[in-house]
Amino acid sequence: MKKKNFKWGIFLMIFSGVFFALTLLIPFLELETKQKVVWSSASFIAMEVVFWLGGLLVGKELFTKYKARLNPGNWFQKKTSEEE
Repeated sequence: MKKKNFKWGIFLMIFSGVFFALTLLIPFLELETKQKVVWSSASFIAMEVVFWLGGLLVGKELFTKYKARLNPGNWFQKKTSEEE
């Protein structure tokens, strides 16, 4: 795997958080309801596309590990000796 693609993948996965934050902020802007729906939907779709593109660049193993850490169901589970 090229290190350059790996770095871009990590960057894109983190950068998708900007679109997520934008999705949360749009309802508080002074726009018409129709515009809020369109912009928040577009931001959510952009977030997903950017995240998955980053996942493709970092590779399957790292992407599944990163995704498992983001799952709230796994946050409070005890670690086994293999995971430490």
